[in-house]
Amino acid sequence: MPSTRLLLIDDHALFRLGIQLVLKEGIAGAEVLEADTLVQAMHVCEEPPALVLLDIQLQGVNGLEGLGLLQSRWPGVPVIMLSSLSEPDTVRLALARGAAAFVSKAEPTHQILQTIRKILSNDSHTESTAASSARSPNTPLKSRLTPRQCEVLDLISEGLPNKAIARRLDLSEFTVRGHVQALFGLLQVSSRAQATVVARRSGLIG
Repeated sequence: MPSTRLLLIDDHALFRLGIQLVLKEGIAGAEVLEADTLVQAMHVCEEPPALVLLDIQLQGVNGLEGLGLLQSRWPGVPVIMLSSLSEPDTVRLALARGAAAFVSKAEPTHQILQTIRKILSNDSHTESTAASSARSPNTPLKSRLTPRQCEVLDLISEGLPNKAIARRLDLSEFTVRGHVQALFGLLQVSSRAQATVVARRSGLIG
């Protein structure tokens, strides 16, 4: 039986251990790769996984900001947000940024597995009840960006390199790089110049 590679990104080791056991028992041929940050995820999984399970609360670039980074790295790979934060606004934002589904960690394991199986089988009706009620297909691009991403985008448009942006915003250069990659994914561009053009056309910057 061919293996199904799943990438689990969560900074709680005990939760990763528990969900890994659930996945291996509930998903035929599941191979689960683990990472506690988005940076580590890029190293432990060089080939595109079948699916990514992504927590929101992560060290460095968080899950919501990292969605664009994952989409840029692995276009077409579905990402399920798996989080204890399940407020409607959080769910809506995750879906607007391209998450395939949003699953609360409080849901029973059989429901979590059901959502994962549906995503893996390319079932379009895969969202949880909260997710389906929160999705807004015409969400403006501006609302998909976090305040920090807007700050980074402004400084990119000024021509500042990552190192200068990091100094200006008092961030690590790596964190800035993560924000830049996330912005590239959200704007669907591959360069800083393209990001500036698209941002101006979309009214994100003056």
